[in-house]
Amino acid sequence: MTDLYQMQRAMRNMRRAAMQRGVVAILDVGTSKVACLVLRFDGEAPPREDGLGSMAGQSQFRVIGAATTQSRGVRFGEIDAIPETERAIRTAVQAAQKMADVRVDHVIACLSGARPKSYGLAGEITLAQGRASEGDVGRVLAACDVPDFGEGREVLHAHPVNFAIDHRSGLSDPRGHVGNRLAADMHLVTIDMTALQNLLYCIKRCDLELAGIASSAYVSGVAALVEDEQELGSACIDMGGGATGLSIFIKKHMIFTDAVRLGGEHVTADIAKGLRVSTANAERIKTMHGGVYATGMDDREMIEIGGDSGDWEHDRRLVSRAELIGIMRPRVEEILEETRAMLDAAGFDQLPSQQIVLTGGASLIPGLDGLAARILGQSVRLGRPLRVQGLPQAATGAAFSSAVGLCLFAAHPQDEWWDFEIPAERYPARSLRRAVRWFKDNW
Repeated sequence: MTDLYQMQRAMRNMRRAAMQRGVVAILDVGTSKVACLVLRFDGEAPPREDGLGSMAGQSQFRVIGAATTQSRGVRFGEIDAIPETERAIRTAVQAAQKMADVRVDHVIACLSGARPKSYGLAGEITLAQGRASEGDVGRVLAACDVPDFGEGREVLHAHPVNFAIDHRSGLSDPRGHVGNRLAADMHLVTIDMTALQNLLYCIKRCDLELAGIASSAYVSGVAALVEDEQELGSACIDMGGGATGLSIFIKKHMIFTDAVRLGGEHVTADIAKGLRVSTANAERIKTMHGGVYATGMDDREMIEIGGDSGDWEHDRRLVSRAELIGIMRPRVEEILEETRAMLDAAGFDQLPSQQIVLTGGASLIPGLDGLAARILGQSVRLGRPLRVQGLPQAATGAAFSSAVGLCLFAAHPQDEWWDFEIPAERYPARSLRRAVRWFKDNW
């Protein structure tokens, strides 16, 4: 536990150093693509007059380099073949550096698979001075009971999501408030350690320093949900190539995350098997003609399946669009049904807004929002990432939500447990504590 705490603190210090130098790279290692953006920072925002400032340093940045390459060696959002992934990362980073005309040493990365698990923790302390200080925030976070999440798992995020002083709940920053008892709620996300170690190893092999790491589902939510949605309670479903991530936000904090090990590449694989074509051809057919709703017109609309088997008759086959939709729809329904089960497990129906936003490359399948509204039974919209200064037009689509969200995460990281000085003797004990749905009671 202590090692991880120190590692995360070291990454935070590295991020600050990189921002002072002014340049940092963003790396989204996905199942279908590796995207790299190079950011230039113009420095921190001026401090406030009262000296407190926001709990996360605000800063201005612009994208000065961008590149994507086909991902290799990644399955279910996790690295499967290290040499191939390393080559893909090198290709994307070098191309982005060339466009930016600057060398980059530090990267902030995100990962989408790794079987994330959410825990809600609570802690409470007595305030010795009668007023909450920076040190008290560290003490109350250390007082949270960390569950025994098992061998081979690591903490990826530990966000304080709510503070309360003497029953005054909903405080985002308790520093300076007068009271006797300080309580905190914390959202903890753990992931498989091997997935994280493989990514760290690949980045190190590329002669880069890791200055931060985040969950793709979390940063996609930051990019695709508008401010009101983050405030009132919404879910972001990030449909990637090999995994579909879910994150639920309320009061601008992520309070739940999970992932389904299915994505757009599984739809492509179904088309390849169903129509007996190559994966590359199946991807083209899906992009050009895919959908999930068949109408009478689709029986008559014929798609020519190109091929390169050398057998002219076989390569010139025609299938109806209705047949293609018949292959795609069951897999898309399966992904949405699994997501529905995760939303139910999280108690999503308890939240005030219940808006659902679909993003990620696989969310671009025509008609998906209508099918999602039927299966998820809520108000559903398609989300594109917020506009970021300097972002090339080619990188503004839903497939780049996690990359854009990672830019925002790099610039304005949310406070995490390791940003506060925690007394050495109070490193959290691994007492077993059931992860309760505390947000239902607290909001």
